[in-house]
Amino acid sequence: MKIAFSPASPYVRKCTACAIARGIDSQVERWKVGTTDPALLEFNPLSKVPTLITGDGMVLYDSPVICEYLDSIGDAPKLFPHAGPARWKALQQMALGDGILDATQPRRRELTLPQDDGRKGYIATQQAKVKNALAVLEKEAGTLGALTTIGEITIGCALGYLDFRYANEPWRDDHPKLAAWYERVAKLPPLANTMPVG
Repeated sequence: MKIAFSPASPYVRKCTACAIARGIDSQVERWKVGTTDPALLEFNPLSKVPTLITGDGMVLYDSPVICEYLDSIGDAPKLFPHAGPARWKALQQMALGDGILDATQPRRRELTLPQDDGRKGYIATQQAKVKNALAVLEKEAGTLGALTTIGEITIGCALGYLDFRYANEPWRDDHPKLAAWYERVAKLPPLANTMPVG
């Protein structure tokens, strides 16, 4: 199978981290492609990464779908728990981590444009979303494990993206429990081997 990727994409990182956690990383070929490349549009009408092309030619997007597909391969413990409270918690954590990414990625672009009142308001709204999400994660930090669920992997990728793109907005001092958790899991292969570049 082949994944269309950008080295700096936190959504691609999430998929790659899942493949590592599942022990199937060697089965996933990397296809570095720009989102404006016509070759990507051939497979994904949204022209977005990540896009996964499976061994039998099926095309999957976006990261939640790709991660669940990767979780169906091999016999490692599942990152998506089976039905019940554990599954809902993992999915909720994935949504929270993805929400941090959804609030930070467009904000980065907006910062490069003229700062009128509307744009400043939009940026402040996105910053508030991240602040609120981090506050919830700080309260729940004691329940986070060693990247054993899709939720924990997504949260780890989101925190890594804050470090990567917003180093001038440190989050650790106000969230010591979350920072301690991230310090531990950032050393594990799914995150350590997928550090963003670019």
